[in-house]
Amino acid sequence: MMTVRVLLFASYADALGADAIDVDIAEQSRVRDVLAAVLRRAPGALPAAPMMAVNSEYATLDQIVHATDEVAIIPPVAGG
Repeated sequence: MMTVRVLLFASYADALGADAIDVDIAEQSRVRDVLAAVLRRAPGALPAAPMMAVNSEYATLDQIVHATDEVAIIPPVAGG
């Protein structure tokens, strides 16, 4: 097992009550596994497939995550 830091912003941070959380996942897990771990903590609080980033770069759900990575869940942004 490894622990990964997950950054949360705006409504996602509000839904989980924190700007960042740590999640435990198996070695060789993917971004989708990190997202699933977060969704288990707050069912229904996030969309099933939000934008994700790893180390400040957009990531696909299939990207492998390492223990030293920082994962972010990015909410939709509206301008005006």
